[in-house]
Amino acid sequence: MSQSHPTIRNLDQLDFKPWGHGDKYKARHAQVSIGLGARKLGYGVVVLPPGKTAWPYHQHLINEEMFFILEGQGTLRLNGEEHPVRAGDFIAVPPGRQSGHQILNTSDQDLKYLAVSTKEIPEVVEYPDSGKTAFVSPVGEDAKGKPELLRAIYAQDTPQAGYWDGED
Repeated sequence: MSQSHPTIRNLDQLDFKPWGHGDKYKARHAQVSIGLGARKLGYGVVVLPPGKTAWPYHQHLINEEMFFILEGQGTLRLNGEEHPVRAGDFIAVPPGRQSGHQILNTSDQDLKYLAVSTKEIPEVVEYPDSGKTAFVSPVGEDAKGKPELLRAIYAQDTPQAGYWDGED
């Protein structure tokens, strides 16, 4: 059944795409906000198989995130400590160096969650486990007025690093 308005989409209509790297990072991710025309918030749904996580442990210095556990259970690594999470839990992750975070599926069932983030640019993201820092900055606009972004990742001993460098 189609929705009654282009800014409405049902969970069963989402297009989940594989995401990950190596043995540790594996997920299915549905980007939702772009297709609905959102401008100030980014949001999507993530499904983690048992024993997996989607992204490296990281902390945003500018953007705030919120997660809502839709199904399953797992572990939230937050500021170096581990906390159990389960369906129905809201998780607030304000920006800053005291908000390093990562959601891991430590159960034997899929873990599904909604991820919501502000979309402020420029942004700085630190990856404490691998010693990397990522920068995102506007460099102009394309022909349709959409911002063009410069994305760069630096490691302590490397002038430019790849996203997955040091994360295995």
